[in-house]
Amino acid sequence: MIEVKNIKKDFGRHQVLKDVSVKVEDGQVVVILGPSGSGKTTLLRCINFLENADSGRLTIGESQVDLKKASKKEILDIRRKTAFVFQNYNLFANKTAIENVMEGLITARRVPKAEARKRAEEALNWVGLSDRYDYYPCQLSGGQQQRVGIARAFVLNPEVILFDEPTSALDPELVGETLEIIKKVAETGITMIVVTHEMSFAQDVADKVIFMDGGVVVEEGKPEDIFSNPKEERTRQFLSRIIALEPSYSI
Repeated sequence: MIEVKNIKKDFGRHQVLKDVSVKVEDGQVVVILGPSGSGKTTLLRCINFLENADSGRLTIGESQVDLKKASKKEILDIRRKTAFVFQNYNLFANKTAIENVMEGLITARRVPKAEARKRAEEALNWVGLSDRYDYYPCQLSGGQQQRVGIARAFVLNPEVILFDEPTSALDPELVGETLEIIKKVAETGITMIVVTHEMSFAQDVADKVIFMDGGVVVEEGKPEDIFSNPKEERTRQFLSRIIALEPSYSI
């Protein structure tokens, strides 16, 4: 289980997260929806300590930490339980695909190089990149780079994977194949929190949908309830606009 309680985050005078609480059960896929600037990405980044929250508590499994006062040891423990898939890939430009996937195993998990290589090959094969081990990021398409990013997260065997708008930087024709890989990850039973604007993916894969706006959770519930009968007017407004604009992807 992962649970965030009463998280707050300000950037200067702008309050981005206003006492947000979120709970995700083991094995759940939770999709977070909302307009730009609603606090979705900041929430994910605070969970993984890529941003420092001003207050709040985080529980992942047996680990409980104060988000503002967490020690370096506590932060390392949380990062070992989580993995992050970035919207802009964040691959090392000077490392090949397989080196990018191996890096976290070797440096963070202290896995011997030979074993790390074997596990990285399996992960790249799993995301359909068995012929791209020795390609550098500049030699890969956006979709292929994102698949390397997903393999890099998955190979760590984390308790939860955080996906930050994983298709937003992709050309439209590459979105479907990336969503298919993310769906494949979900089918393994790993706990996932996914920030996305892909409504069809949320309806097809999510166990729970959370709608955020203005730094707060406006509404949450099962996908069929949120999409078919949202309780809040702000949720209805957002969904009507997004669904009308969303292309159709086969996943």
